[in-house]
Amino acid sequence: MSIQNREAFLDKLASRLGRERRTSGVERPQWSVTPQDEVFKGMSQDELVDVLEKHCKVIHTTFKRTDRDGLAKVLNETLEAYEGKLIITSKDARYQEYGVTDFFEEQKEKLDVHVWDSALGKENQKIAERADVGIVFSDITLAESGTVTSFNTKDNGRSISLLPRTFIAIIPKSTLVPRMTQAARHIHQAQSSGEDVPSYVSFITGPSNSADIEMNLIVGVHGPVKATYIVVD
Repeated sequence: MSIQNREAFLDKLASRLGRERRTSGVERPQWSVTPQDEVFKGMSQDELVDVLEKHCKVIHTTFKRTDRDGLAKVLNETLEAYEGKLIITSKDARYQEYGVTDFFEEQKEKLDVHVWDSALGKENQKIAERADVGIVFSDITLAESGTVTSFNTKDNGRSISLLPRTFIAIIPKSTLVPRMTQAARHIHQAQSSGEDVPSYVSFITGPSNSADIEMNLIVGVHGPVKATYIVVD
């Protein structure tokens, strides 16, 4: 992907600041105080799971916890509660690794599972609009806010978590971090080291919601009306 008119744009910004453009020697400042690093500092993964569970009540999200052997059972219970028949998922090796692919195969008489296929283009979005449930694996999970992070790629369209009637996030316990501070740092470091970081990252906090000027939370207004997080040890 090429960036159009970048140099001219940056030159204009510099001129408005009344100086020449700085193209080298710019370094991130070393702050004397970093309160963002102190939140939940030193907590274990299990302690972060407890923080996540408590916050799920605030964001009207169902919290469940299991291990890999129990994941299929918990997933089945959740799908039945959501009356989920048409399912859309991302194309992710973890579905096979965690036994979800085998579960879908066993339930093929009951479930219609569509795996995001980049070759289908916008047809994926149309399927997502009709889907009862969208399922994704969390890439980074923020305990403080109850937020799952989805790296959107050609195999993981953002429509999976946005358009279906309900939403399920499978959260490997290893993905838990205290808050946005660590997630942003992880993405920045990956980009700095030359890794292929997606240009679009979704931060998803429970079901769709909105609040008016009085801060009264209304859940289920423009996306999934219910959400479940399944933490997998």
